[in-house]
Amino acid sequence: MQMKIGVLSDTHLGGVTKWFREIYDRYLSDKDLILHAGDVVSTEIVDFLSQKDFKGVYGNMDPIEVQERLAAKSVIEIGPYRIGLIHGWGAYAGLEDRIWAEFENVDVIVYGHSHHTANHLRDDVLLFNPGTATGFSSSGTHSIGVLELDRTIRGKIITLDG
Repeated sequence: MQMKIGVLSDTHLGGVTKWFREIYDRYLSDKDLILHAGDVVSTEIVDFLSQKDFKGVYGNMDPIEVQERLAAKSVIEIGPYRIGLIHGWGAYAGLEDRIWAEFENVDVIVYGHSHHTANHLRDDVLLFNPGTATGFSSSGTHSIGVLELDRTIRGKIITLDG
């Protein structure tokens, strides 16, 4: 089994923009699955991403229309792997501890909220945050992620051209 998953979070877009379409065409259109870790903000983005196999969760900035279409958290099973997907909440400090407590028996936890990237192991679980694709960035950097699944799971952060 070989699979590539495009990972987004914190797009904070009211609709599909030219830049978002360019990000999709360049980095996501060839992926087997797209995950969005919340703060989508618009059902138009959900509809756009749903042209491919898509799973998403809602975040603290998502309106009720998005919350009605997406779960607060989910576990996606792909072959032998289990991927936890959640947005996150509260202060940046302690965020990984809070989301860690939400899942058991997963290989990866994909999360957002902080607008800061993460791609590291904790007790053999990959903690993966793609950062913010198109939302506010205190560093000025926007990014997405790719998870590659085969005999192992590897995460890669892709810095976007502004």
